[in-house]
Amino acid sequence: MPATDEVIDWDLAIATANRLVKPGPQVRPEEAAGVVSDLHKYAAEAVGHVRDVTNLVAPVSAAPILVVDRRGWIQANANGLRKVLEPLTDKLQARRSAGSGGGLLTGVGSWVTGLEVGSLLAFLAGKVLGQYEVFGAAADSTEIARQNQEATADSDRGTGHTTSGSLLLIAPNILQVERELRVVPRDFRLWVCIHEETHRAQFAAVPWLRDHVAAEVRGFLDETEVDPGAVLRRLREGLDVLVDTIRGESDTALIDVVQTPRQKEILGRLTGVMSLLEGHADYVMDAVGPQIIPTVADIRKKFQRRRGGTSKLDVAMRRLLGLEAKLRQYRDGERFVRTVVDRVGMDGFNRVWTSPNTLPGGAEITDPESWLRRMGLA
Repeated sequence: MPATDEVIDWDLAIATANRLVKPGPQVRPEEAAGVVSDLHKYAAEAVGHVRDVTNLVAPVSAAPILVVDRRGWIQANANGLRKVLEPLTDKLQARRSAGSGGGLLTGVGSWVTGLEVGSLLAFLAGKVLGQYEVFGAAADSTEIARQNQEATADSDRGTGHTTSGSLLLIAPNILQVERELRVVPRDFRLWVCIHEETHRAQFAAVPWLRDHVAAEVRGFLDETEVDPGAVLRRLREGLDVLVDTIRGESDTALIDVVQTPRQKEILGRLTGVMSLLEGHADYVMDAVGPQIIPTVADIRKKFQRRRGGTSKLDVAMRRLLGLEAKLRQYRDGERFVRTVVDRVGMDGFNRVWTSPNTLPGGAEITDPESWLRRMGLA
């Protein structure tokens, strides 16, 4: 077992995920190349549609677009998570240097968490259609970079980028879902690209948003307990939740158990922000209308049914990871955006991007009228 000073053995996590991840749909090489080319083309087209709906002006060079496979997504998220968790790694190293038991968590613990994170990444790698990676470069794969550079040689977007972050589109997952739903490929691919382009526009057009989210994440990690006894106690509680959840006897997510009270408070604020961002993206991808995506109503209806999970194992995993609760919160976010836009228009809604203080609080997400009153817009 290799020694490591990190809380997660990332090499083991990536190797585990790559070993466990399911293969994508069967596709001929020329068809795969066509999907990659389409996604780059539609991602570029989505820029104008998102700008027209949201009135958010984001530089097109704000983030590179990478079309990746499932292993590329795994690498990208391992890189991003590793960067996000640096404060926790530093905290554990300091405790270890002081001889306070940090070695328990950075020795055997890093090997165990490497297996756990790898298994989680493998599960999610088959579910995600697209992602705006906020906190770092997407992947180190020179092959992915080469393929994407060739695919975007004629793109109006260009190849330079001025801020951190990457827009990821997971080609095999998009292809698999469009086949399962039996939707028009062109419409579905553009629909997905509009959703992810909305996230890029949010962070690129609102300069303080990335730093605000990063500060909340740092605050969450700063509150993480590194006392081995406390960690093991919470892990034991988490195992009880794991058993009950798999049996279908509990709706509690594992992360809800292993948090401290202060972390729950921070996560509540983060969840409010993410509900807004996801709800905003869901609103925009439908608001482009049938004149842009003729089958948008059919896609939305079929996609909503699919979000409920496809098997007992899938539903159990979603419940365990808190994804079921997050889906409900994202629906709250979409209702918030729709209600506010209907009342005061898109420019009125865009008051949310003024500062962290104008973001809707957790209660306001489910009560848009209270946010309108606070903003003087009721």
